[in-house]
Amino acid sequence: MATEQSRPGGAVGTGLRAARLGTVRAVLWLVAGVLAVRQIAVVLSTPKGERLTDLETWVGPSGVLHVNGSLYDSTRFTGTPFGGLVLKPLTRMAEQALGWGWTFGTLLLVVALGLVAARALPQPVTRRTALLAAPFAVTLLMLSLPVRNTLYLGQTSIIPVLLVLAGCFAVRGERTSGVCIGLAAALQPTVLLFVPLLWFTGRKRAAASTGITFAGATALAWAAMPHDSFTYWVHHLAGVGLGGRADDLANQSLHGALLRLGLTGPLEIVVFFALAAAVAVLGMRRAIHYARDGQLLLAVALTGCVVVAVSPTSWKHQLLWVLLAVVGRVGRKASSRYVWPVAVVLVMTLPAKMVVPNMGALHPLRDNVVLLAALAAALVVPFLSRTSEYYRTPIPTEYAPKAETRFSWAPLLRRVATRPNLLLELLLIRVTYAAYQRTRLEATGSRAAAEDNAGQILAVEKALFLDIEHWFNHAVVQVGWLRGFFDFYYTSFHFVVPLSVLGILYWRRPADYRWARTAIGFTTVLALVGFFFYPLAPPRLMPGLGIIDTIHGVQDFSKPDYGKLTELTNQYAAMPSLHFGWSLWCGLTIALVAPKVWMKVLGLLHPFFTVLAIVATGNHWILDAVGGAAVVGAGFGLTYLLTGPRSTAPRQGRGEPREQPEAAGRLATAVQRNGGGADGDDGGRGGA
Repeated sequence: MATEQSRPGGAVGTGLRAARLGTVRAVLWLVAGVLAVRQIAVVLSTPKGERLTDLETWVGPSGVLHVNGSLYDSTRFTGTPFGGLVLKPLTRMAEQALGWGWTFGTLLLVVALGLVAARALPQPVTRRTALLAAPFAVTLLMLSLPVRNTLYLGQTSIIPVLLVLAGCFAVRGERTSGVCIGLAAALQPTVLLFVPLLWFTGRKRAAASTGITFAGATALAWAAMPHDSFTYWVHHLAGVGLGGRADDLANQSLHGALLRLGLTGPLEIVVFFALAAAVAVLGMRRAIHYARDGQLLLAVALTGCVVVAVSPTSWKHQLLWVLLAVVGRVGRKASSRYVWPVAVVLVMTLPAKMVVPNMGALHPLRDNVVLLAALAAALVVPFLSRTSEYYRTPIPTEYAPKAETRFSWAPLLRRVATRPNLLLELLLIRVTYAAYQRTRLEATGSRAAAEDNAGQILAVEKALFLDIEHWFNHAVVQVGWLRGFFDFYYTSFHFVVPLSVLGILYWRRPADYRWARTAIGFTTVLALVGFFFYPLAPPRLMPGLGIIDTIHGVQDFSKPDYGKLTELTNQYAAMPSLHFGWSLWCGLTIALVAPKVWMKVLGLLHPFFTVLAIVATGNHWILDAVGGAAVVGAGFGLTYLLTGPRSTAPRQGRGEPREQPEAAGRLATAVQRNGGGADGDDGGRGGA
């Protein structure tokens, strides 16, 4: 059989792929460098006294390492006595030099951690993975909350993780490996859970060396600081009670979760020890299984997740173990392969309130989201074994036929024909909407600019004879039931109808779901541009116009912040009107997809009633609705440009395309040729 290079164009294609990989690799390293510079700028631009606060608490002029007496008198120092012994020499450094050196040193440790993790991926790996793993890992680490928290506080939590990874993957010899892990345990005692991982996977010398090193380092600290050692190990039971309140949201351990749930006293201690023991036994069994399966990095990650759960306190900067769990592969289908790593990345890089909606019933989930991710990795998530037929060759994703009608210069994306993964969709929709909310809030302009822009809009409307806001608002107010109807319509259907349309399309018409979801996504992003560059006061917030706010009541224009009804919304995000834009998206989508004429008519009535509601309640100008229509049109246009025309194939079954014989043949052929991954890819590696 001819090799790829011997085929016509084979060498050229290989060269192009290599060039693309090189470009992507360079871009990833550039992104990592930019993130590193940004972290340095954030830390060093923060006023003194607000940056590197933990480091200042330890080694500053009034730090606990300078003060005679016990390190733990104030409970501000939470490290082990060995950690205090190691940090003691830093008290002789100049304060400014120490801050710079600590920040740059931490960044170097992060880079080293990313390089070691990239080398630890289970072999063999594809060329693409080999080239991109290191910059991807470093970039992900720079984005993660634990690293950002470590840099801001001046913490040492990178060091134990790096020592463990170095002991497992970088150094030679089991004794040296055990020394590295033993030193990590001397800094963070729960790292001793790696001893059974080493022992039951045949590295008994490394396990013994870990125990000896830990004992030696602890004994050295005991000899140098006997009172502090007694206080830490006996009085505080290996650090329990040191630092902040254990029920603080930053403590993502089982102990912290139980306290937040209201358990206290002896009952909480008993429950904690029982749960910790169960998690340790079950989690370590899984870690040992995956280590024997040849996935040692995943085993290390699972052990670290157990460490997070069973420690009395696992603060934000100590949660880096959870991020390593992205290397696990989950799911038989290529389309499902990215659900787990995306979930982990979102949890470890975004605040919990962006990942979980701010609803009272979901507060326990939101408050313990990292702990739940750690427990899921350690106990629940069904990571694939390397012996599984789906490990390297997942079931390929089925794509719709290539669209014929499109602009030749447009980068047309391939359209997936099957229903998208529900969990991944919910995660991405939630995070995207949270980002939209945050961006919209940040886009708040000044009151003066918003009122000036509103004056411009009103002038244009008068020139076009569209200034009906005052007349229509007062006409509606005169009729009680009509005012109530429009108030209800404005406040009730803005989210319900779009979410219902998306839900029905997802269940019944998956191909149309992807098309419609992409269109509303582009619409929303384009609307943010308007919010940023054209802050606009709605009619109800314009003094002197006499517009009645039918929902919020009379506004006090004498207050400078009268337009800021709440901390959670931007009152000047009026142009374009997404209230009308989303309703128009719903109406057009229903009109295009619905099989019955009466359904199409009912769908188009929604934007009609919405435009009446936004004007009647005083929340928008007529031209705001025109702007909303413009971004909707642009959203559908971009969707057409990137994905081609909407598929008109008839719906079959419950939204899943019926597999034709020729499609089944192509599917089987793709599986035989290594799982449908492009260019010999590994079928969608869950990790870097």
